Amino acid sequence: MEFNMQEGGFFTDLGFGKLEVSGNEEYGFRPFQLLVSSVAVCSGGVLRKVLEKMRIEFDDIHIKADVTRNEAKANRVEAISLHFTIRGTDLDENKIEKAMKLTRKNCSMVQSVQDSIKIEETFELVQ
Repeated sequence: MEFNMQEGGFFTDLGFGKLEVSGNEEYGFRPFQLLVSSVAVCSGGVLRKVLEKMRIEFDDIHIKADVTRNEAKANRVEAISLHFTIRGTDLDENKIEKAMKLTRKNCSMVQSVQDSIKIEETFELVQ
């Protein structure tokens, strides 16, 4: 990846389009937003694949990500809390718990940051 400077930040051109990144939301995505998005969406994508491989039928997965940052240490991301709402009928909580453990183990973004950022995952099932 290559990044080019522009007013207020940097950009890169990727296969899907132009990605603009800046510490100021007026000029692009903030770096911490991209970090949190990467962890959340990687987890969601892996969970989706795991549920499909386990032949667990579901209708939707919604992810809420809460971030704890430390202002005293350059606004460092200290923790990311992911809450998954899984919608479907006849969902088995024990099977979903197993799927969540497999998701954590197989999400490359969680594995990349888990030694420096506390990652917490919770879920709820909705009919």
